[in-house]
Amino acid sequence: MVTIRLTNSKTRRKEVFEPLDARQVGMYVCGPTVYDRAHLGNARPVVVFDTLYRLLRHVYGPDCVTYVRNFTDVDDKINAKAAETGRPIRDITDETIAWYHADMDALGALRPTHEPRATEFIGAMIAMIDGLIAKGHAYAREGHVLFRVRSYAEYGALSGRSVDDMIAGARVEVAPFKEDPMDFVLWKPSEAGVPGWDSPWGFGRPGWHIECSAMAHELLGESFDIHGGGLDLQFPHHENEIAQSACAHDHGSFARYWLHNEMLQVEGKKMSKSLGNFFTVRDLLDQGYPGEVIRFVMLSTHYRKPMDWTEKKAEEAFQIISYLYEAVGDITDFAKSDVSANVLDDLADDLNTASALQVLHGMAVNWHVLDSAKTLQNAKQIKATANVLGLLLKTQSEWRATLRQGVDLSRLSAQMTALRAQAKLNNDYSQVDRMKTALTLAGVEVRMTKDGVDLIPGHRFDPSKLEALE
Repeated sequence: MVTIRLTNSKTRRKEVFEPLDARQVGMYVCGPTVYDRAHLGNARPVVVFDTLYRLLRHVYGPDCVTYVRNFTDVDDKINAKAAETGRPIRDITDETIAWYHADMDALGALRPTHEPRATEFIGAMIAMIDGLIAKGHAYAREGHVLFRVRSYAEYGALSGRSVDDMIAGARVEVAPFKEDPMDFVLWKPSEAGVPGWDSPWGFGRPGWHIECSAMAHELLGESFDIHGGGLDLQFPHHENEIAQSACAHDHGSFARYWLHNEMLQVEGKKMSKSLGNFFTVRDLLDQGYPGEVIRFVMLSTHYRKPMDWTEKKAEEAFQIISYLYEAVGDITDFAKSDVSANVLDDLADDLNTASALQVLHGMAVNWHVLDSAKTLQNAKQIKATANVLGLLLKTQSEWRATLRQGVDLSRLSAQMTALRAQAKLNNDYSQVDRMKTALTLAGVEVRMTKDGVDLIPGHRFDPSKLEALE
């Protein structure tokens, strides 16, 4: 069996991954707050942990991995959007979840085993909070319930911070009902017009951190294997999850391996609306970037390093993916045993996707000079290997059809073939050059061979620019 090594954020070491039970590997990843479209940064953990999910399924078997990723559907931002638009909260969250699914599906991400909504687990949260109070780890004040941070001696171990240093560096106003500035909210009161539930502490709603602890416990148990998320969640969210879960369940270890992906930049700068470089996944898809291109760019940087989205990288990714599709054609018959051992080794080495992509590309370099038998086997290996990375999930025909955006280029191909034949007779290629220029401006690659003309739309294909050829 492949030996997987992962960098554990909690120990700050690369460790051999040894699941609690190889027949049921458990992974929890923090999901989105569903009030708006997912931006590109939100997509990075989805792609990273989908790749890990695919690796775990390959090594242990699809039925032996349970992947949980939640939806936070009770939040002040959702409440604000409902107040602003006058729409019911459920309508907003249902719509946003549907958007999220469509966008992440486009990136080749598998749906997790479970996608719990926070509002479905309020009872579990209340029970967990009640247990923390009974054990002296939490206290109720003025309709709030707060976690007593100093009751957990290991608080700060994940982020490498001490409680006293955190207090010294804090510049926030401390609520009068807090015993200690570091204590955090488990439950808070809900005013009129805001979602809430009856509880022993009054009508209210949960704090953010308790959600993931309760849902992870309900779906994965007191101890499970992997907890993942963006580096921005390491403190305070994940730190607080550990504290409340460890104190609620004395005999459990909660998550044993913690993985955090680094942040994302755009053209070397932090993504922000003020810089005009902020965009959602849907923005890129609507601009003509195939989901596989977005995924390829993300995987080309190791998950623990900052990732820089650039137009140049997207162009290179498109060319490589198109070339890989040429190598595999429309093949669909391949097996698990066809996956490259070298790529598996790279993925097993702390998800070294950048190296894995280089190996994958190298597998296709000489595909066109192989004999037919070797070409078929090579295609199977490329296809099977790419699928573990969440790539080449379509056939070549489906890939090209997606790029054409429903536009039939066969007529233009036949037209250019005829012009080329006439040009050879007249020794006048001006009409051919004019048409090639128009096609190129529309984002279509023109490939001329002795058998004819093949038109391949690029990711910047704009059908409206073909009107000049009508």
